[in-house]
Amino acid sequence: QVQLVASGGGSVEAGGSLSLACAASGYTLSNMRMGWFRQAPGEEREGVTCITAGGDSTYYAAFVKGRFTIAQDTAKNTFYLEMSSLEPEDTAMYYCAARTGSGWSLIASWYDYWGQGTQVTVSS
Repeated sequence: QVQLVASGGGSVEAGGSLSLACAASGYTLSNMRMGWFRQAPGEEREGVTCITAGGDSTYYAAFVKGRFTIAQDTAKNTFYLEMSSLEPEDTAMYYCAARTGSGWSLIASWYDYWGQGTQVTVSS
């Protein structure tokens, strides 16, 4: 059973930085595709970024504009979302997700496993 535990959310001022982590158990990251999603109140869950197995390729939503970076540490079985130049519009609950198999996607329904979410709040 794959389990994901997200951590690292918090409150920052606009222009600040935050780092989120997602610790995986029950499977090794080298065999999984991972992604980060976010959901603001009243909005649908949207894809932020994803990374393919082994970290060969990464993909980002257009709104990221070079501000975020997804990375993985296979030794710790953990993947990360490094966020900088945060804007109030980035305020949301952030979720990590994973699935086995090939390919990649920024669509939530593509993923099989989800973390519990961690809140990111950016004040102006």
